[in-house]
Amino acid sequence: MIIQPILDLVAICAKKGIDHAILSPGSRCAPLTLAFARHPNIHSRTIPDERSAAFIALGMAQQQSQPVVLVCTSGSAALNYFPAIAEAYFQQVPLLILTADRPPEWIDQWDGQTIYQEEVFGKHVKKSFRFPDNFSNQDQIWHAGRIVNEAINLSQQFPAGPVHINIPLREPFYPVEGEKFDFPEYPREFTPITSQSQLTEESLRNIKDRLSKVSRVMIVPGQQKPNNQIQSLLDQLVKNRKAVIVTDVITNLQGENTINLHDHWLGNENLHPDLTPDLVISFGKSVISKSLKQFLRKSNTSHWHIQPDGQSRDTFHHLTRILACSPTGFLNWLYENLPDQDEDFFTRWMRLEKNVQNALPSAFSSVEFGEYPALHFLLKKIPPFSKIHLANSMAVRYVNFLGKRNQEIICNRGTSGIDGSNSTAVGCTFTTKEPVTLITGDMAFFYDRNAFWHNYGMPNLRIIVLNNHSGGIFRLIDGPAKQPELEEFFETRQKLTAKPLSEEYGFQYTFVKNQEELELAMLKFYEPSLQPKILEIESSSPKNAEILKLVKSKIASALAESI
Repeated sequence: MIIQPILDLVAICAKKGIDHAILSPGSRCAPLTLAFARHPNIHSRTIPDERSAAFIALGMAQQQSQPVVLVCTSGSAALNYFPAIAEAYFQQVPLLILTADRPPEWIDQWDGQTIYQEEVFGKHVKKSFRFPDNFSNQDQIWHAGRIVNEAINLSQQFPAGPVHINIPLREPFYPVEGEKFDFPEYPREFTPITSQSQLTEESLRNIKDRLSKVSRVMIVPGQQKPNNQIQSLLDQLVKNRKAVIVTDVITNLQGENTINLHDHWLGNENLHPDLTPDLVISFGKSVISKSLKQFLRKSNTSHWHIQPDGQSRDTFHHLTRILACSPTGFLNWLYENLPDQDEDFFTRWMRLEKNVQNALPSAFSSVEFGEYPALHFLLKKIPPFSKIHLANSMAVRYVNFLGKRNQEIICNRGTSGIDGSNSTAVGCTFTTKEPVTLITGDMAFFYDRNAFWHNYGMPNLRIIVLNNHSGGIFRLIDGPAKQPELEEFFETRQKLTAKPLSEEYGFQYTFVKNQEELELAMLKFYEPSLQPKILEIESSSPKNAEILKLVKSKIASALAESI
C-alpha cells in the first residue's frame, strides 16, 4: 500500500530545496525509503551502519548549508544516530531526521524493534515532531504536511540544526503490483520570511561611547565556514592596526597578519608581558586553543559576543554584552567607528607571531621522525584551496600549532568526539570533486571503519593515518601521563594497521616509517585515481611526546632570546 502523506512529505522536501537523502536498510521504514529512492529530484544513497550514515549526512550538510535527510527503521537504529545529531546540534548544521516507528499502541508490548522513540534525542535537536499514525481524516493529512514544513523551516532558521520527525507506520506499507508513486507537483509549502537582526541606533551610540574608552581591542573568531566578506573586513582592521585578531585554524579566517601561532607562547607569562586586551569581541562557534581560553579567562577583560539570535555564549567567563546582529554588519560598522588603538599593543602581538614563524623551520630541522614533523612536511604538499578534515585529539591540535592554512578546514568541534571523523569526510566527498584530505589518528580511524562500508565512489578522498598504536594525546596530559595505568587504560594500545582495511575496500595503500619514505610517497599521493588512497605513518607514542616537547622548548628559547 502506498501512503500518500509520505509521498507528500518527500515532495515537500524536494520543493524546499532538499536534494540529498541518506537511507539505512530496514522494513518499517520501507514507505520512506521507496519514496525518497523513487523521487526524481532527490539523490538517495544507502549506508548500512546508522552511526556512519548520520555522520556522512553531517559531512554533506556542512558543505551545502542545507538539510540532508536521514531515514532509518524503528528500534535501536535511531539511537545510533545520536553522536552525529549531538555534533550537528552544537555545530549548528541542519539535518532532517526521519525515524520510522511502530504505532503507539505497540510500544513496550514485546513487539520487535520497538523502543520509546518520541523525543528520543532530547535537547540535542531543535524540536521533535510526531507524525500522524493514520490518515482517515483530512485534518490529519493537513497536519502531516504542516509538520514537514515546520520541521524543514526550523532546521534552517538561525541557528541551524537537526530536527526530528518520528513517523509511526502501520502495515501494510509495501506497494502492491500496479500501484504508482504519484508525487504531487505542487505540494503545499510555506516558508518564513526572516531578516538579519540589526542593532538599534541607540545601541550603536552606547557601543561607540564604550569603544571610545578602550585602546586594546582583540577579535577572536570561532569555528565557521570560509567567508570572504568577513575575511576582507578582518584584513582591513588588521591593516589599519585597529585590532589584534587571534585565529585558530578552524576559523577559516587566518590571514597574513592575524595571530595564528598563539599556542606557542600563551600560557608562558615570561614570553608575553603586557599582552592583555581591554576588550574582546568574538563571533562564530568554538575555539580550539586551551591556552587562549585560559589567558582570556584570567584577564578579567570585558567580552562582547556577536550572536544574531541573542543567545548567551560565555566562553571566556567575562561576557558583558551580546550583540544581536550579523558579524559582517557589525565588523563593517566597527571599522568605521573604532578609534585609533594602542600601537605598542598591536606591535607586541605581531612581533611574537613573526618570531614563531621564523623559529618553526629550525625547530623541526634537528628532531627525529615522528607525527609532528611529518605533518609539518605534509601540510605543504596538500593541494591549496582543497578541503582538509581533521580528526579530534592530536590531529587538529598539531595543525593548529602549525599556523595558517589556505585550505578549508573542517573538524567536528561541536562535541569534539573521535567517533565520526571518517564518515564526515566521506560525506564531504559526496558534495565536491575537489581533493578531500582526512588527517586522523589511529584510534579515530579504526573506530569509524564502517564509514567505507557502502557502494559509492570516493576517488577524491585521501586519508593520512597517524598510527602510533595508541591514543597518544594522553601522554601530553599531566593527569593520565603520570599514572601507571597509562598504556593499558588511557592510551589503549593496539597493533592494527590500515593495510587489511585498504585491501578489503580496494583502496590504494602506502606505509611509511621515516622521512625518506614519506617524501617518496607524496610524489604520487595526489595524482588522480579511481579509488581513495591511504597513507599510513607509523610512529612511537613516547617518541611523539618527546618531539612535541622538544619543538616547544626550542621555540620558547628562540622567543626568550628575542625579548
